[in-house]
Amino acid sequence: MSIVEKLPSILIANRGEIACRVIRTAKRLGLRTIAVHSEADAEALFVQMADEAYLIGPAPARESYLDADKILAVAKQAGAACIHPGYGFLSENAEFADACAAAGIVFVGPPASAIRAMGLKDAAKALVEKANVPVVPGYHGAEQDAAFLAGEAERIGYPVLIKAVAGGGGKGMKRVEKPEEFADALASAQREGKSAFGDDRVLVEKYVLSPRHVEIQVFGDSHGNVVHLYERDCSLQRRHQKVIEEAPAPGMTAEVRAAMGKAATEAAKAVGYVGAGTVEFIADGREGLKADRFYFMEMNTRLQVEHPVTEAITGLDLVELQLKVAAGEPLGFTQGDVSATGHAVEARLYAEDPEKGFLPSTGKLWALQFPEGEGIRIDTGVEAGDTVTPYYDPMIAKVIAHGATRDEALDRLAGALGETTVAGPRSNLAFLKKLAEAEGFRKGPFDTGFIDRNIEALGAVPQPLDAAAVAAAALQLEEERQDAGLVAAAERDASEGFSPWLDADAFSLLPRPVLGLPLLVDGERVEARIEWHAEGARVSLPGHEIAEGEHEISLAQAEHGTWLALHRGRQTAVSLYDPFAVDLDAAGGSGGVVKAPMHGKLVALFVQAGEQVTKGQRLAIVEAMKMEHVLTAPRDGTVSEVAGVPGAQVAEGAKVVVLGE
Repeated sequence: MSIVEKLPSILIANRGEIACRVIRTAKRLGLRTIAVHSEADAEALFVQMADEAYLIGPAPARESYLDADKILAVAKQAGAACIHPGYGFLSENAEFADACAAAGIVFVGPPASAIRAMGLKDAAKALVEKANVPVVPGYHGAEQDAAFLAGEAERIGYPVLIKAVAGGGGKGMKRVEKPEEFADALASAQREGKSAFGDDRVLVEKYVLSPRHVEIQVFGDSHGNVVHLYERDCSLQRRHQKVIEEAPAPGMTAEVRAAMGKAATEAAKAVGYVGAGTVEFIADGREGLKADRFYFMEMNTRLQVEHPVTEAITGLDLVELQLKVAAGEPLGFTQGDVSATGHAVEARLYAEDPEKGFLPSTGKLWALQFPEGEGIRIDTGVEAGDTVTPYYDPMIAKVIAHGATRDEALDRLAGALGETTVAGPRSNLAFLKKLAEAEGFRKGPFDTGFIDRNIEALGAVPQPLDAAAVAAAALQLEEERQDAGLVAAAERDASEGFSPWLDADAFSLLPRPVLGLPLLVDGERVEARIEWHAEGARVSLPGHEIAEGEHEISLAQAEHGTWLALHRGRQTAVSLYDPFAVDLDAAGGSGGVVKAPMHGKLVALFVQAGEQVTKGQRLAIVEAMKMEHVLTAPRDGTVSEVAGVPGAQVAEGAKVVVLGE
């Protein structure tokens, strides 16, 4: 029997890019596809792609994508033969896997026993230690008392890493440099772990000073076969979240690959692993990759975000393999049959602002365009007109490039990023392009600290005003203003009769005067000057130099008379200045209004009215997209107002705390 005969229909218990990815393969194989969605995703791309779609609840994930009962109810109603959990949400939830089995629905993933064995970092480390796989020194036990964990950190030696035992994607992970920082970091890691995974337990381990992150893709079937599909290097990270991944790993030798591959497959066999999984290792980047110098970190019992680079070099469709294994079929190949061709890299394009500490960015995608070309693949779950909400991971797309060599793959990636257009939310597009072109990354050696060490060179710090972008938008705004005047004149002439003295066509026997145009540029007032010459209009910005022959600038129109100027991957929002729309809170000039940097949940307030605070002191914590963001005092002062309420939602720009003198 074929896969479609054994599993004729599939429900995708996920959203966004991965739901689209699974649907594409399922449709190619002939399966009926069933989507579930929250109210926020009612018009999402994956909902449109699926054969059927069912609403399962409000926007918050806990009331929709994390509600196993609702998803199983839809699966039964729709007659789904199997459920693919994607990654995140319920993908590593053993209880959900058990519930699928009890309902007679195939779970496209490993057995619940394997998820339990490997799904929690502390249990996984204990398991592989028994198999003589080296692990990073640390405390992986059950005791969770804060004082006890602080003592373990002292014993291990700083710096240490606190990690949520059920964590992933950098959530619930905190690096701690000194003892006095431990308590706050622990509390934050526990809150993030509870919010993202429903589990606030943590482990503490030694922080490897120059960590290189290499993972092995493993695959097992129900017939006892386990193979690995080469490795991926995921060392380019920020806040413990992967930014660019590649396969194979630079500097990998046949000896090290064999040792890592053996350790990974043995770990998978030890738990009777079935399906796609990833065993993650860490090595000291100062030493290079050595067969006896790598340590087990964790095993992810699911498909990984970065799986396309493995598909690119092996020619395999990992989702198809997952479905094949879930249908009870053998893999159909052995370790000796697996080969790799060329090199592949993947960049994660996010709605976030690198110039503001990579804060998540939300809003409507006024323009979104990706390139096509040899060796380029785009995996996305959104299209122009969609809205990036604060409820889920802010990924816009994965841009994947494959080439004969690493340099060719990176050249193709950089080129593809340069031809990508994102308008609306801020994005890390320019940052990714600079990263793909960075000499230190291309020539190595590099480790997980590479981005932090080169943050300024990569442009992930506040940048000066983009005068060329502002000038392009200013001309557009003035053209609109003139067009509006002509329309008004035409309407007046039609009703009152023509008069040359009231005409608005800008005709003059004398040189046209210099026009002063007050603008609002990314929330700040800027004065532009427009002069008309024989060759056309020219814009100047007092105090700013506009370079000639700049890279092409494109414009995307947003709402409320705003134009988004896109230049070298950066976005500048420009509109006419409206003196009646002044932010009165900001107009006082005291710099004492502390606002929410994005839409989210106010999880903690540390001050009250009348309290004295010092510059840099923690005032509050806002959680957005399952990550915590600390709000600090911009200066010394006295708290004159506390506008936020812990547990309540706050809008981007909403007052949280106000400081007096």
